[in-house]
Amino acid sequence: MAKYNQVLKKIEIEKLKSLIDLEIDFTEKPLTAIFGPNGIGKSTILHAIACINKPVIVPFATVNHRLSEFFTPTSHSIWTGSSFNIFQDYGEGANVFTNHKTHFRKVTGRWAPRYVTRIDRYVSFIGIRTCVPVIENETQQSRISFNTTPLNDVNSTKVRNLAGIVMNKNYATYNRHQSGNKEYIGVSTGAINYSSLSMGAGEQRIFYILSEVVKAPNYGLIIIDEIDLLLHQDALLKLMGVLSTIATEKNLQIIFTTHAQSLLNLDFIAVRHLYQTPAKTLCFNKTKPDALQRLTGHQVRPLEAFVEDDLAFALVKKICGEEGLSKYVSIKKYGAAINCFTSVSGAILNNITNIDNMLFILDGDEYSTEAEKIDKINRVLTGNTPANVLQRQSAFEKITQFNLPVGEGPELYFHRLISTLDNAILDLEQREIVETARQIGNPGNTHKYFDDVINRMDYTRDVGLNKLVDLLSLTGDWAHIKINIKNWLDSKRGFILEEEQ
Repeated sequence: MAKYNQVLKKIEIEKLKSLIDLEIDFTEKPLTAIFGPNGIGKSTILHAIACINKPVIVPFATVNHRLSEFFTPTSHSIWTGSSFNIFQDYGEGANVFTNHKTHFRKVTGRWAPRYVTRIDRYVSFIGIRTCVPVIENETQQSRISFNTTPLNDVNSTKVRNLAGIVMNKNYATYNRHQSGNKEYIGVSTGAINYSSLSMGAGEQRIFYILSEVVKAPNYGLIIIDEIDLLLHQDALLKLMGVLSTIATEKNLQIIFTTHAQSLLNLDFIAVRHLYQTPAKTLCFNKTKPDALQRLTGHQVRPLEAFVEDDLAFALVKKICGEEGLSKYVSIKKYGAAINCFTSVSGAILNNITNIDNMLFILDGDEYSTEAEKIDKINRVLTGNTPANVLQRQSAFEKITQFNLPVGEGPELYFHRLISTLDNAILDLEQREIVETARQIGNPGNTHKYFDDVINRMDYTRDVGLNKLVDLLSLTGDWAHIKINIKNWLDSKRGFILEEEQ
């Protein structure tokens, strides 16, 4: 019976090439970008995912990729011992299956389980070979004559129009050219007609990617290796917007690798950043580059604090200033709250020498209980040896948070406190800010309370945040909000004095 509504939930890699003990979730958004340094295994992940489903015919067949295609045995390795788990949701008849687990592994001479047991799904793998210009594969050097067929069907017309948006061109026609048993695409723009033999590699690949995505049925899976390769940044950003729209409309999942830092600013992309330690491969979600750089870079100041975002950065900076320790503390952002546990685990697994003087700070609205913190640490720092137990204990001791009311987000809580300040203790500018805050009843998102104030006051974000944090420090709750960070700084004063001597 045919499967439907297929969703790839996550992959758990036990061992696959250089990847060790890695978990990646794919459910956050339709588009998932995998970042990481060269050689860490980004393409390996895509190769594995390309092979997890059985191809379907709707009305055309997808390629039946098998693990032996990408993990070919050689004299260096036969890949025995490779192992990973795939979790998928799907429907079959009247039944709906959630978190269906398939364990892929290579034992003795073959991969298991048998391919016939795979879940049906439309999958398109777009590899690096699609970046090679057609002309570089053409062997004929004499004149090539074409038989041309205009592509005017609904899908082809959509591809032509979307390619025009991405390339900032007005494509008048989109054609199929045949010469013997060879086939090429072709377009015309203005008075110029040309085939893929004359296309730039980036333009050629844009047509290929769009064609695969447009023709894919609902709930298909599109996998693209190095999506930014050969593309100008403007074209890349436009392409991502187009892909996001189509994926949302058709419930597609599009998973791709990239090195393009500009994509980190697109909120419709789920970012997964890989980082290798001696013991395992870590995955950061919606990460900030500075936290990752610290795991491989050098200590700048004797104390280091890691926070979620720019608001938390401003809060910690204010606390350090009040304690007279600003010049001794380096503050770095790690992004999403879940990255707190990945960051501290990365520092421990990398045996960073300054780890005793690192503090990892949560906002306080997520993972606020001891049980939640322990659970998340256990998911990253696995193992049952005494050394593993000590690692988890050390990680737990290095995590703290701002003190917030249970169930209340930081911006909502801070906005409420600032709005109740007595005008008598404020200067004129502060009164204007507080009055502006009082006018904001519901910005539509609890994370937008400060944004609205900053926009209405026409401040840059960093200036606005600093002014709002200054006001927060005048409230009666400030001492309680900051107490955990203040206590840690106080505990490090002796270390600072030793550093200065």
